[in-house]
Amino acid sequence: MSEKKRRFVVVTGGVLSGLGKGVFVSSLGLLLKVQGYNVVPLKIDPYVNIDAGTMNPVEHGEVFVLEDGSEVDMDFGTYERFLHDNLSSSSSITTGKIFKEVIEKERRGEYLGKTVQLMPHVTRELREWYHKTARERDADIVLIEVGGTVGDIENQIFLESLRELSLKEEVFFIHLVPVLVMDSVGEQKTKPAQQSVRMLREAGIVPHMLVCRSRDFLMPSIKEKLSLLCGVHSENVVSAPDKETIYQVPLVLDEQNVSQKVLNFFNLENNRVDLKQWGEFTHALTKAPRTVTIAITGKYMALKDSYTSVVESLAHAAASVGCKLSLRCVETTDIENKRVSVEEALRGADGIIVPGGFGERGVEGKIECIKYAREHGVPFLGLCFGLQLAVVEYARNVCRLDSAHSTEIDSNTPYPVIHIMDSQKDVTQKGGTMRLGTYSAVLSPNSRVRSLYGVDQITERHRHRYEVNLAYKAKLEEHGLVFSGTSPDHCLMEFLEIPDHKFFVATQAHPEFLSRPLQPHPLFLGFLQASAKGFGGEGIVKGLNNEGISIVR
Repeated sequence: MSEKKRRFVVVTGGVLSGLGKGVFVSSLGLLLKVQGYNVVPLKIDPYVNIDAGTMNPVEHGEVFVLEDGSEVDMDFGTYERFLHDNLSSSSSITTGKIFKEVIEKERRGEYLGKTVQLMPHVTRELREWYHKTARERDADIVLIEVGGTVGDIENQIFLESLRELSLKEEVFFIHLVPVLVMDSVGEQKTKPAQQSVRMLREAGIVPHMLVCRSRDFLMPSIKEKLSLLCGVHSENVVSAPDKETIYQVPLVLDEQNVSQKVLNFFNLENNRVDLKQWGEFTHALTKAPRTVTIAITGKYMALKDSYTSVVESLAHAAASVGCKLSLRCVETTDIENKRVSVEEALRGADGIIVPGGFGERGVEGKIECIKYAREHGVPFLGLCFGLQLAVVEYARNVCRLDSAHSTEIDSNTPYPVIHIMDSQKDVTQKGGTMRLGTYSAVLSPNSRVRSLYGVDQITERHRHRYEVNLAYKAKLEEHGLVFSGTSPDHCLMEFLEIPDHKFFVATQAHPEFLSRPLQPHPLFLGFLQASAKGFGGEGIVKGLNNEGISIVR
């Protein structure tokens, strides 16, 4: 029996980073998936790190955690949200990963004495990885995003492997480029795009489609110019203009029949669908009559990508509630260093979130924000580190355990209400060693979280080393704090809440990794409903099929 035929779409970028390759791949994947094809994204990150787990969020954006515990690039969050899918580590390739694989094979003698080289050994290993991922996920189409920009020395070996892949497999190459407008001239400039395509050709790859990022749609004359000078058919020169939200991108691409052009190349059937519910979702995001202001308090505010999944989860919930989202980024180091008071920073906020994080910088500012939310009745949602600091704040200011802290921040605290997990005490390696991936939690009857989830036991993704110290559990509960969800063996405190507060909930998990555009996460939905003071009605999230996308043929 012959193996199922696989098709590959390769997306590269040119000129500069931050063009939105991940959003484009996710949008194209959505358009192909709703037509009935099993689409699997695969991301190539050319850095030498094994994974994204040890990277600073201000430099690289948030670290996204998959259900198998893999710490990956933030683009995976976009993939999962748009495709309503759960990916695995096989969809993530880094230079560090592939070199480690090759070196380990060499040490085992699997190359039979050969001189191990980038070509053919590393490129062959990459091609095998592409095929293995396709087989494991039974993919009809694999979408491969190549990180970085064409011309970077770091991704040359990956481009070579993809050129080699195209010699034996059906591969559709898409190149994403900027078409810039100089304010002093006011004309769309194509030269950077031309030069980028020239570099891609030098790598042996001729693009079948050119996707042009710009402020507005391409002028017809510019489209024809790019077609002529880049050697791409004019119907395959696609506009990708700036939009108010990334969720409008699939609709823009659909208007230009992008997925149909890809399917035509592969001689696959087109099953054009009406993205009605997706359109309703984007309309709710941008046109809702009311606005809710949410303060995100953290120390990575220098880069908005540091909390991408939290922001997107709030957007999903806001659309469902029927309100527009206004975000206020509060740098907690400013509160800590007295550059701004907590009252000034949070005045007028309808809800407050303290997201995950590590280290002591900004901690005292976060604790002040939690105290403000508790004392002023402002809806509060704590995520991971946010739960731990909520325990610290409650221990200090309600239980009167002065100087209570986490041993991560103060190893000499007299009241270590948060301490390192037993399983983490002897860990020395930093990468991939935390409590990572999907874990179960049992929810308390009659608790707020039980009413939000609607079930007794749930699963969430985790990324942490520290937990609530059970020696202080009784003391905290005596003063009114409720641990409303625990691990099945009741040894780890997974949720807390204050019953008589408008909304004061925290979780040791990262629920932001499981929110989807048409299926907002229950915690974020409950938080937004409380923050929006009940306005909005039923929202748009109704009648979803199993994929989370309502397909109207």
